Amino acid sequence: MAQGTEAAGRPSGGLQGTLDPAEVQDLVFADGRRLDLDGLFNLRDLGGYPAAGGRGVRWRTLLRSDALHRLDGAGGAILAGLGLRTVLDLRTQAETETAPSAIDGIPARRTHISILTGDLQALPLELDAIYRYMIDECSGTIADAIKVLAAPDAFPALVHCSAGKDRTGIVVALILAVLGVPDEVIAADYGLSVSYLDSERTPAIAQLQASTGLGEGLTRPLLSSPPELILQVLARVRAAHGSVEGYLREHGLSSADLDQLRSALLI
Repeated sequence: MAQGTEAAGRPSGGLQGTLDPAEVQDLVFADGRRLDLDGLFNLRDLGGYPAAGGRGVRWRTLLRSDALHRLDGAGGAILAGLGLRTVLDLRTQAETETAPSAIDGIPARRTHISILTGDLQALPLELDAIYRYMIDECSGTIADAIKVLAAPDAFPALVHCSAGKDRTGIVVALILAVLGVPDEVIAADYGLSVSYLDSERTPAIAQLQASTGLGEGLTRPLLSSPPELILQVLARVRAAHGSVEGYLREHGLSSADLDQLRSALLI
């Protein structure tokens, strides 16, 4: 079986079940994981995670973040210094107009793909319902976003939405699954967001209320990132499509695209 593919709902060659909770915590809180820049609350690097076949995810190659509209000049210079080639914005058009990204000094390709499609007004403001909706109804735009990162010259890349938690979290989780990162590590990485978007962090909440347009509708439950939720996402994808790779191939990615992701992101 090809390296990094999934069988029986689990990535081949991955480390599921072999990492104890302390090891997982050491991985997600590794030095260099979070990049603390003024104006950003949830910027972090996905490097250092173990993957299929004894490989690992490259540092400073794929970053995830909240919205970039409050990034200051010093922070922009730091991001520019990372040599970013792609900045992928997953927000809706309304969000990008309300809070345009402050990245004029970053010479990266900017791509905007709104993950959310359809009648969003009818969508319940409950995380599990939103995630089911994205996986079932927004599969095409999710695949389109990941395809941007499968381009040969896409990396280093930064992926973001407004909070850097939900749309970004799903896209990142699917990419990490393709790489064969253990599910428990994917879930723990997803769960990090709650540390940085805690509702006690008033500036972060005010920023998100404004940039998403949700205002007071952005409640504490919507700011949570329970690890079991992203595990449910992976299970839902695998139950319906056999594997994460199968889900992505059915919605427009080729095996060559997925191989390119592994080639670019794994050492």
